[in-house]
Amino acid sequence: GVRMRMEGREEMQGAVGLRCTWDIPPPAGTQAKWVRLNVGGTVFLTTRQTLCREQKSFLCRLCQGEELQSDRDETGAYLIDRDPTYFGPILNFLRHGKLVLDKDMAEEGILEEAEFYNIGPLIRIIKDRMEEKDYTVTQVPPKHVYRVLQCQEEELTQMVSTMSDGWRFEQLVNIGSSYNYGNEDQTEFLCVVSKELYNSPNGLSSEPSHKAKVRL
Repeated sequence: GVRMRMEGREEMQGAVGLRCTWDIPPPAGTQAKWVRLNVGGTVFLTTRQTLCREQKSFLCRLCQGEELQSDRDETGAYLIDRDPTYFGPILNFLRHGKLVLDKDMAEEGILEEAEFYNIGPLIRIIKDRMEEKDYTVTQVPPKHVYRVLQCQEEELTQMVSTMSDGWRFEQLVNIGSSYNYGNEDQTEFLCVVSKELYNSPNGLSSEPSHKAKVRL
């Protein structure tokens, strides 16, 4: 008993902030009616009120029995040919509006079942969670590569205008007129440019998708 309670408490901590409040009143006269579901050979006992929390769901329509003529086993439980592993979290979500998963349980598996049972709020929560995970995995900070180019004043505008995609102008340093060509002193500049290299999660560098604009 005690160990199970502790595990349960830890699971609940992981689900903070995912509560979905049910504002649909239960259908009249159904509060006390118990329903047995045989999901892939595992029997679950719950109430009609719980199953009808999400009124568009397959489970709500099943226990109202109007549209769906479902087979029942010898105990009278509705037979559902789905994986019972993922049904526990689905049923618990209908009970308390939270998604609580064991560490090794795949969210894709729950999503598949949530879509089969047509439980809209749960589908949204799982998709959000999966997107957040994808986002944190792929966010690798970009590396900057710098180049210093030396050019004369008259070449400067041409060089900046022909800079290839992704290179960004950083800094211009006037290093004076160090050379004397014929009669004219040409002012020499050092031009510093940078480029961002994005590391994708598989270790290959990829070009940034946005085109960097040259700013003078």
